[in-house]
Amino acid sequence: MVTTLTEPGTATAPAKAVRPRRTRAWSLPEIRWAAAATVLFAFGLVAHVAGGPAWLSWALFVACYVTGGWEPGWAGLRALKDKTLDVDLLMVVAAIGAAAIGQVLDGGLLIVIFATSGALEAVATQRTADSVRGLLDLAPDTATRLIPTGEESVETATLQVGDVILVRPGERIGADGEVIDGASDVDQATITGEGLPVAKSVGDEVFAGTANGTGALTVRVDRPAGETVIARIVALVAEASATKAKTQLFIEKIEQRYSVAMVTATLALFLVPMAFGADLQATLLRAMTFMIVASPCAVVLATMPPLLAAMANAGRHGVLVKSAVVMEQLGQTSRVAFDKTGTLTEGTPRLADLRVLPGAGIEVKELLTLAAAAENPSEHPLARAVVTAAHEAGLTLRHADDFTSAPGRGVSARVAGFWVEIGSPAHLLPASGDAHLARAAVAELEEAGQTAVVVFVDGTPAGVLGIADRLRPGGAPAVAAITALTGAAPVLLTGDNPRAAARLADQVGISDVRAGLLPQDKVDAVNALEAEGQRVLLVGDGVNDAPALAAAHTGIAMGRAGSDLALDTADAVIVRDELATVPAVIQLSRRARRVVLANLAIAAAFITVLVIWDLTGHLPLPLGVLGHEGSTVIVGLNGLRLLRAAAWRRAAAPSVSGR
Repeated sequence: MVTTLTEPGTATAPAKAVRPRRTRAWSLPEIRWAAAATVLFAFGLVAHVAGGPAWLSWALFVACYVTGGWEPGWAGLRALKDKTLDVDLLMVVAAIGAAAIGQVLDGGLLIVIFATSGALEAVATQRTADSVRGLLDLAPDTATRLIPTGEESVETATLQVGDVILVRPGERIGADGEVIDGASDVDQATITGEGLPVAKSVGDEVFAGTANGTGALTVRVDRPAGETVIARIVALVAEASATKAKTQLFIEKIEQRYSVAMVTATLALFLVPMAFGADLQATLLRAMTFMIVASPCAVVLATMPPLLAAMANAGRHGVLVKSAVVMEQLGQTSRVAFDKTGTLTEGTPRLADLRVLPGAGIEVKELLTLAAAAENPSEHPLARAVVTAAHEAGLTLRHADDFTSAPGRGVSARVAGFWVEIGSPAHLLPASGDAHLARAAVAELEEAGQTAVVVFVDGTPAGVLGIADRLRPGGAPAVAAITALTGAAPVLLTGDNPRAAARLADQVGISDVRAGLLPQDKVDAVNALEAEGQRVLLVGDGVNDAPALAAAHTGIAMGRAGSDLALDTADAVIVRDELATVPAVIQLSRRARRVVLANLAIAAAFITVLVIWDLTGHLPLPLGVLGHEGSTVIVGLNGLRLLRAAAWRRAAAPSVSGR
C-alpha cells in the first residue's frame, strides 16, 4: 500500500503557539478503518474460539473485511478502470479468496495486517506534511500595523509590501521584512535551523513565524504573506510532492509489467498443479500467498519518502528544492561552478580604501565628506558605497549644488564652495602631467582587486577611493567542503576583470578562474564542462546567470538578492544566501539516494526470501502477509528518518571522505 503526501494546508495558529501542530492520528481515516477492522476481527476470533454461532463469527469477519478492505479495494477498481493493476486490489482479492475456501480467519488476519500497515504508512507520511505545515502554523494570525494615527491590529494575510508593523517582546513576527527601528534577539530556528537567538537591529532581515525576544522591533514588510519564506517552502514542497524522481519513474514503469507477470505466475501456480490433481485448498492458498509476498509494495514506496523528507529538511534550513527530480540530481553533482558578484561576494560594493594624495591639503574625513556629498544624489552602486561609508563614519553631508552625472564617467557638484569631481581614472586623469601620484595610487588599488575612483577638488587630484565587493562569510570553508565532497575544486565563472576575479579566487581557494565572460560565454563554459562528462551544479544570482543556470545539470540561485529570472530558472533557491548550504544539500541528496538504495535492497530481500519460502516450502498466509507489510512499513519509516534535524547536521558537517 502506498500513501501519497497530502498537500500542506495554509491554516495558521495563534501567535502564542510555539511548537508546530501535528495531525492527530485518530483524524486519519486509515487509522479509524484499521482500528475498526482490528476490533471486529478480535470479536470474531473470540466468537470462533468460544464456540459461538457460526453466523456470528462469519458476520464479524465479513464486517472486518468490509471496514478494512473497502477503501483499497475501491481504489484498486478505479485504477483497473484506467487499465492499471493496483497491488492493493490484489491484497483484497487474496483475502476474499482465502475466505472462499474456508480460510476466513486467515483472510481476516490478512485484512487487519494490511489495514494496519496502511495506517502506519499514513501516519509516517503525514509527518512529512506536518513538518512543513508546522512552519505556517507558527505565523501569527494578526500583526500590529503602524498608521499615521497610531496602531491597528490587522490579519497578517492582508499586510502589503511597505507596511510597517510593530513586534513587541515575546511576539512572533508576522511578515518577512527589514528592521527599521529597535533591537532584539530573534529565535529563527524554525526558518534557519540556528540553535541560538540572533541579534537583530536596524537594517537586518527578519522572517515571518520567528519569535521576537526581549526588545521591540519596528519592521517594514518586504514580502506579502503568500511570498514569505515559510509560504514558499510549503508551496514548493507541495508542488514537489506531485513530481517523481527518475528512480521512481523507472520503478513505476516496470511495476505494471511486474504486476502482470506476478498475476500470470499466480495463475500458473494454481492451474498447473490442479491439472495434475493437486488439492484445491492447499494449491489456492499457496498461489494467494505467492501473490501477496511477490507484490512490489515496498519497492514502490522505497523512493519518494526519502526524497520528500530530504526536501522538507532542506526547506527548514533555508534551501528550497523545487522538485523530487532536483533532490535526486543534486547528489549526482561532480563539479560546482560559482558566479562571483552576488554569489561568492555580497554583491554590494563597499569603500575598502581611501588615499589622500600628497600636496592635496585636505584631511581624510574632509575628503570623504566632500566625495560623499557630491555622490549623494546619485543612484550608482559605487556612489552608494561612498555615501554609506560616510554615514557609517558619522559624517554630516552638506547639500550638493549644480549636480551633474555622466554615465560611465562620474559625477560633479559644488559642495561647501568646492567644485568636486568624482569618476573613472580613465576619464578624469590626464595621460601625462602632474597626476603620476594619482595614477600610482590607482594602479595599486586595481592590483589589489579594487575598483579605483578618483576625486578632484577645484580641478586638482585630491584622493583616490578603492571600492570592492566583500567576500561572503564562509566562502572559503564552503569551497573546501565542496572540493572534498566532489573530488574537484569549483570553477569561477564571472564577467568581472581577471585581476579582481583572480584575487577573490585566491581568497576562497579556487584555481580554475574564467573571467570577462558574457552570459553566453558562461553557457559555453558549462556546456564544455558537461561535455567532459561532468555533472555541473551552477550557483548564481543575476539575470546574466539565468541562461547558465538553465544549461547546467542543476542550478541554485541566491535568494535574497537574486534576480526574479534567476530564481525562476534555478532548480533550487538558497533563502539566506549562506554558501555553506551548497555542500550540505549535496550531501543530504547523496544520503537520500543511499537510503533509497537501502530501501530497494530491503524490499528485494524480503520479496526474494518470502517467494522462495512459499515456492519451496510451506509459508503460512499470516506470516507471508506480516513479512510483506512489515517490509513496506520498514522502508517507509527508514525514508522518513531524513526529516530529523540530525540528518541536516550530519550533511552540514565538513566532508573529509567525499562520499
